[in-house]
Amino acid sequence: MCAFTILLVAALWLFWRRFGPVVHIIRTSRAEAGFHLNDLVPRAGKFLWEVILQGKVIRDRPLPGLAHALVFWGFCAFVLVTLNHIAEGYGLVLIPRQSAFGRVYFGFVAVFAGAVAISIAALAIRRFIVRPIWLGEVAPESGFIAVLIFILMVTYLADYAFELGRWNWWLHTLALLIFMPLIPHTKHLHLILSPAAIFAKREGFSQIPPLDGDEDLGLVTRKDVSWVDALQAFSCVECGRCTEQCPAFNTGKELNPKEVILGLRNDLRDGVEELRIPEHSIFQCTTCGGCEEVCPVGIQHLPVIIGMRRGKVNTGTWEDPFGTKMFLGLERSGNSLGFASSERQKFIEKNALPIFDGSQEYCLWLGCMGSYDPQARETVLSLVKVLNHLGISFGVLRKEKCTGDPARRLGNDLLFQQMAESGIEVLKGAKKVLSTCPHCVRTIGTDWAEAGQTFQVEHHTELLARHQDKLPPATSDGSTVYHDPCYLGRYRGIYDQPRQLIGKTVEAAKHREKSFCCGAGGGMMFLGEEDGQRVNVTRAKQLADTGAETVAVGCPFCQSMFRDALTQVTDRPVKLLDVAQIVAARLPRNENAPHSA
Repeated sequence: MCAFTILLVAALWLFWRRFGPVVHIIRTSRAEAGFHLNDLVPRAGKFLWEVILQGKVIRDRPLPGLAHALVFWGFCAFVLVTLNHIAEGYGLVLIPRQSAFGRVYFGFVAVFAGAVAISIAALAIRRFIVRPIWLGEVAPESGFIAVLIFILMVTYLADYAFELGRWNWWLHTLALLIFMPLIPHTKHLHLILSPAAIFAKREGFSQIPPLDGDEDLGLVTRKDVSWVDALQAFSCVECGRCTEQCPAFNTGKELNPKEVILGLRNDLRDGVEELRIPEHSIFQCTTCGGCEEVCPVGIQHLPVIIGMRRGKVNTGTWEDPFGTKMFLGLERSGNSLGFASSERQKFIEKNALPIFDGSQEYCLWLGCMGSYDPQARETVLSLVKVLNHLGISFGVLRKEKCTGDPARRLGNDLLFQQMAESGIEVLKGAKKVLSTCPHCVRTIGTDWAEAGQTFQVEHHTELLARHQDKLPPATSDGSTVYHDPCYLGRYRGIYDQPRQLIGKTVEAAKHREKSFCCGAGGGMMFLGEEDGQRVNVTRAKQLADTGAETVAVGCPFCQSMFRDALTQVTDRPVKLLDVAQIVAARLPRNENAPHSA
């Protein structure tokens, strides 16, 4: 008993020696601006689905996910077994084996012990032999811990089946006491922290926290890191799911979202003053949200990346000629493309678009692309034709500036705030806002809330899908592939409505939640893409490889990015159409509507 006590105390001391500083870092990190726990019911629901049921892990990767889930459930099942095992070291019995509860419980745990042993062996083979590229360099201690877990399961099963006695008890004990202090030293720290990280994650998808006063410039030093970001950084399981999904990494660029989180964790652990994440990599992010969508432990990568962009832009250390040109265009002309506002006015007058006066049901927000880009204008005019067919009243604004989306995603909060305040002012009196641009929908509906106003805003595919019974039936013969825009799919959860409007479609290798980005988001449409392959070309090839005759989109940025990319990846003539154009083409030809941009 004396030897056991010494070993137990030593294991607990070694555990806390490493875990205590982690707790201190998280506890002493700055407050999270805007954080509250008023939404306990949805948080509890997410906790149940993602932690207890392991639903997200299994959904994204069924076989490895189930193996991980079995290991997690096994650890949960072993809680009373472990307490009972420690008590036995002092001659105590918490759960008699021959009691009714003991027979059922120990038998139940034996089933899980077998499942965990098989699962941990399979995961070790995958990690050390198969070695998917997104796992990166595999730490040797991961293999050692896998061996310890396997020993724990085997020794339990041996004792359950044969009651081998004291030597087996000591073998199980040593594996347990060695495993305990290793947890805070490895990625297995997520066993303790990830449930808290999932419960405490920010509301909404890719929710960028507001700056906390004039002195908050973003993530520049370790003192700028909030406790939510710190908790998430230490919860990283290093599985590489984010890396596997990242369009920048998959086209040969420096950005690796896993390394961003691990780099932040290392900076916090090392106590460095200024964060050391490479500037070049964080400005390669398209903010597609794929990393956040697939993370099994609730890490929100984009607030960290955009926070670091904020730090670089707001302190004046980021210098990029393309970014500077875009910012100046927003300041001078009010749109991200740099066109004179008179061009928008000519488009409105030429096509006799009604002006919004507050009496119409919808204010149709054109956005930068819908106001100036020829193809995006065709989408707007197709939507106008459909709205007229449905008898839905609408009007456009006489003057309209950019929502500030690219400034927001690139970290220029001052410019974003100016654009948001301008937009809120011109939309006064509007009860419902409609847009063909998912980026505008997201920014108006979510980001503008920081400036003190929220609007009921929706994407045109949502509106048209609700009125589908009043539209001619979809006639697609399956020769159309639909590209899921990141800001409509992952950000807004709209996947089915566009497909319902199109009809029968073929699917690209990556679609719906796993859709591959077009490369335009996060302000990247306006920056130079210098490293590796071009994201839009890579995605265009995925779409063309389906053999579809038509590529359907629901975002003007996606349409612009694929315009030239499709001609580079295929010699076949491929039509590129917005969903609104596909729907409008089915309407009677004699209906009055604008005809050209």
